[in-house]
Amino acid sequence: MPLARIYTRSGDDGFTGLIGGRRLPKDSARVDAYGSVDELNAALGLVCSHPIPARVQAILRRIQDDLFTIGANLALPQDARPEDWQVPLLAEDNIDMLEQTIDECEASLEPIGNFILPGGSAAGATLHLARTVARRAERVCVALSHQEPVDPRIIRYLNRLSDLCFVLARLVNRHFSCAESHPTFGKRQECE
Repeated sequence: MPLARIYTRSGDDGFTGLIGGRRLPKDSARVDAYGSVDELNAALGLVCSHPIPARVQAILRRIQDDLFTIGANLALPQDARPEDWQVPLLAEDNIDMLEQTIDECEASLEPIGNFILPGGSAAGATLHLARTVARRAERVCVALSHQEPVDPRIIRYLNRLSDLCFVLARLVNRHFSCAESHPTFGKRQECE
């Protein structure tokens, strides 16, 4: 159903609507959770706007679909049943896919012995940024789970996704022949 216009003015009072119409303050833990997942989805969209290998693009597009499902689940009121609103649940298969992808990608990369500084190619650096957004989304969902029930698969998915973003950043940077940088831990570096 198309929207008549993008602005509704219904949020001008500092409240927003969940699926089904229940209204919450915009600074509530639930709104923060699905907002953080939306931000993560946008960060992955930014990665996809850069030149990246087709396989990475396909992985990220599938993840974006999963994040939309996660966001919809988080936008349901606490007592709502997802099936009543035709909101699909996250499945174990979604988490398994992340783990399998991490394993496949890691098998093609050199083992790391040091921390890696975020950076490299534009896509690699953006994947590092998405990794940090995934970690924050995970923390926000954990905080929400202390107040209301949250599907534990959502938290596990976000945890694995941050790991996958790290591995994909390394993979993409290798694809573009960007050397990995390591922190100096207090050693002074001269600027050139």
